[in-house]
Amino acid sequence: MDASRLGVIFDCDGTLLDSMGVWREAEADLARRAGITLSRAETDEITTLTIPECGAFFHERFGLGESAADVVRMIDEFMLEFYRTRAEARPGALAFVQGLAALGAHASVASSSPQPYLQAGLERCGFAPYLDAIVSVDDVGASKREPAVYDRARELMGTALDDTWGVEDSVYAVRTLREAGYRTLGIYDCDLSGTFEQLAEAADHAIRTFEQLDAEAFILRWMQG
Repeated sequence: MDASRLGVIFDCDGTLLDSMGVWREAEADLARRAGITLSRAETDEITTLTIPECGAFFHERFGLGESAADVVRMIDEFMLEFYRTRAEARPGALAFVQGLAALGAHASVASSSPQPYLQAGLERCGFAPYLDAIVSVDDVGASKREPAVYDRARELMGTALDDTWGVEDSVYAVRTLREAGYRTLGIYDCDLSGTFEQLAEAADHAIRTFEQLDAEAFILRWMQG
């Protein structure tokens, strides 16, 4: 089985890593510092923001910190401690990535998180040796509302668009991938990223856990188109 033309771009938080809960913890910590309670609409909005955008959101809307950069510093301190010491892989995720690598497929990460978070978490959880590239939205200067971060990851893997899958837990990110011509696999994490039904509607295929996947079967599906 020659899978050398296949590329798979994984999101990190909520996809490879069981880390979405800590982002909610960080949001709650910022809200506590600001003395406010976030609405569901505000939480949904934060889900789509980059870290600098999140810093600006809390500073400009709620007056937290001396500047947006000061809020980003608060986020960095909170998150780096988590990725270095507490991050865990989602069940079955590492085995699936290892299976793809063993069969010759390419894998990469495209994430809204900054590189220091990604490097720390992916190294801690054992993914780093199997990835061709780790790309942050910071590296391309555009959020996942645009496909630039996925395009950079694909370029670094050296795979064609038709032979590249994007794996995401967020409905809005799946839509970005599909509009850009990628094949998509949605993996459910929590309703904050979209319900399973919304994910299944947006993606080519949707699953609830990597334990439902087998690398060889996934590659056979790709080879059969």
